[in-house]
Amino acid sequence: MVLTRAQKESLVSELNEKFAKANIAIITDFTGLKVSEATELRKILRDEGVEFKVSKNTLFRRAVKDTPAQVLEDKFVGPNAIAFGYDDPVVVAKKLVEFSKDHPALKIKGGVLDGKPMEEADIISLSKLPSKEVLLAQLLSVLVAPTTGLVQALAGIPRKLLYALQAISEKKAA
Repeated sequence: MVLTRAQKESLVSELNEKFAKANIAIITDFTGLKVSEATELRKILRDEGVEFKVSKNTLFRRAVKDTPAQVLEDKFVGPNAIAFGYDDPVVVAKKLVEFSKDHPALKIKGGVLDGKPMEEADIISLSKLPSKEVLLAQLLSVLVAPTTGLVQALAGIPRKLLYALQAISEKKAA
């Protein structure tokens, strides 16, 4: 399909907005993926709020200009597709890494997380982290633990006094 100049400019503008808005963008090589597998991947990513875009490398190079993803400019070689994540970067990495394990034709080439370049190993490491909800729950339990300990310590004083009084009462009754 041949695009007109206006269509290319529109596509570059759209991609530029995505690169600017996304907190994570992961470049993949999808050579060898069957159409059904690519459709499956798109559905998996869409269910998580992730966009998966395929375009020409020249358009990707133009689109990353003046965005945090500009560090990816030299990675646009060969067939590329980009996964744009806007919320939880761990979810994007997890889904792509899981899918690439089952479908070796999908190769992760690199990415950018909040303006910092990432290699494939970094993305795999990111995919092993717990999700945002789990991390927040862990943080909350750490924050609540000192107050819970304090409440238990303070409640222990009257409890010990009560046990002592009960023991004295039982001793006098006997």
